[in-house]
Amino acid sequence: DHPSGVAWRGIPALLGRGGCQCWVKAMPTSDELCDLLLDLDQRSYKAYKQIQGRYAFPGFTLVIDYVQGDPFAAPSRLRVLVPQMTKQGKPNAGFPGELYSSSVRAVALRDYLARQFDRSASDLRSKRGSGKSGLISIASPGQEILERTSVLISQEQVEARFLVGLPARGRSVLGRQAAELLCEDVPELVARSLLYRNLKPDAVQKHVETAEDAHWLRQQLPTRGLVAFIPDGAVLPRESGVSEKPLREHPVAFTAPDSLRVSFDCPHRGNLSGMGIPQGVTLIVGGGYHGKSTLLRAIALGVYNHIPGDGREAVVTDPTAVKIRAEDGRRIAGVNISPFINHLPQGRSTERFSTDNASGSTSQAASIIEALEVESRVLLVDEDTSATNFMIRDRRMQALIAKDKEPITPFIDKIRQLYDDYGVSTILVMGGSGDYFDVADTVIGMADFQPHDLTQQAKAIAHQYATDRTPEGGQSFGPITHRIPLAKRLDSPRRDRDDRGPKTRVRDVDELRFGSEDIDLSAVEQIIDTAQLRGIGAAIAHIQENLLDNRTNLMDIVDQVQQLLDESGLDAFTASPQGDLAYFRRFELAAALNRLRSLEIQ
Repeated sequence: DHPSGVAWRGIPALLGRGGCQCWVKAMPTSDELCDLLLDLDQRSYKAYKQIQGRYAFPGFTLVIDYVQGDPFAAPSRLRVLVPQMTKQGKPNAGFPGELYSSSVRAVALRDYLARQFDRSASDLRSKRGSGKSGLISIASPGQEILERTSVLISQEQVEARFLVGLPARGRSVLGRQAAELLCEDVPELVARSLLYRNLKPDAVQKHVETAEDAHWLRQQLPTRGLVAFIPDGAVLPRESGVSEKPLREHPVAFTAPDSLRVSFDCPHRGNLSGMGIPQGVTLIVGGGYHGKSTLLRAIALGVYNHIPGDGREAVVTDPTAVKIRAEDGRRIAGVNISPFINHLPQGRSTERFSTDNASGSTSQAASIIEALEVESRVLLVDEDTSATNFMIRDRRMQALIAKDKEPITPFIDKIRQLYDDYGVSTILVMGGSGDYFDVADTVIGMADFQPHDLTQQAKAIAHQYATDRTPEGGQSFGPITHRIPLAKRLDSPRRDRDDRGPKTRVRDVDELRFGSEDIDLSAVEQIIDTAQLRGIGAAIAHIQENLLDNRTNLMDIVDQVQQLLDESGLDAFTASPQGDLAYFRRFELAAALNRLRSLEIQ
């Protein structure tokens, strides 16, 4: 016993010549945490701050990193650290090493554990007072398997990060309910979701192998000359317009046309056949409501792995594919859009074009160039979300409005050059203009959500019914210019406590608030989770503090962020552990930067 009366552990040590007794404070136990919470009962809510710290529970450590100061404030942040083995060398968390032996397998296992934790927390959740009292939650995954900071795993331990709403009545502590929450519910959550012996091994294995097969398939695409693959049996339609879950009632299983059928021998599921979409220019055509946009949506999300049972778990796409659409009102900063738009009235240049309020055609042109700038090799375009005057100028309009009076070069005259000059493929949903038959390599017709190879029929029609329109694209696509951001603050500095760095906030999946600026990302369709937005916000803050130097171009900045992300994970962007960040691609990071109204280009 230490003279102070506090529980300490004595450790003999020799310092210099003489011996002394070193005293190390013991980690408080779960029983001590429970007693402390009972002592805090009925006190002011701020008294909860006393529980911040680490506590030794049987089989794991509970870490209370942040305690909310008000029951209606952001919930408290907690972690559990569960050793893989006990001190006696027996399994504790006990996850076999082969389940996380590669980054792909580790991410899939972490995803599975986060889902188990989420389901178990939902089962245990109960209302314990006002505000966010009684809340216990983890960042909830969707249909995609993403690298997240909510669950981490290593040879030493499993770590889960979650939120807790400490119970209150009004603004008074409910100590007994808090003790039940932290000292009873949390241990049960750990037992239900983070101990391998309590999980279903077959389900865990399937989750990991499904992700690994999809990753393997995606790696095979370039060697087979493909940009996307949709397997036989895939279910592409979704439950509803606001749900990404698969359609359950009368689902239509995808069947590849024989002429486009390819097969793969996957590492786990064996032989898999389906439709391969070749490199080049591909049209998806068909009547309304027959599945054109549904197919393109599945292809767009094929850059991510999906959970078993999603229906799209083996739909894979070139990882650099970017969905492009018109976006009225967006900001453009110093983009060379001259391949598409040139010869503006009053001789204004479009080689370093900037505007705070872009038109549909101008925004679509800029989005394409911005995607190419960060090395996208596949563009995905749907005419329903495109500017008509950007997509086509038919023979009659050419006759009425001379080219020297029309600054826009339509996409139809650049799509072929884009592939020939830069090797960039395009998958285009087109239902309104057969002029694109002239430039297409592959034409896929959708009828009742089933694909048909219409390439030969489309070519025959193009030969029979010549459009007589005049190509307006010149001899080449044109330059892709790299831009250097100006070294300046991207957020608006606060008048007080500005040393804390930029403040970010997520408003749904469509909007990121960075400092005082709202970044509208509603047109960036491959952002599928608010946790990705939080990750992007943290990365932009890192860019502002470390990478803007008036010398480094935007692509190199994005490369450096990608390298840091690959080497150190999402925690590299935060000063303290956060469980609500998710992996984002370089293309969505660049899209957010390009939509910052504070971004300036040299």
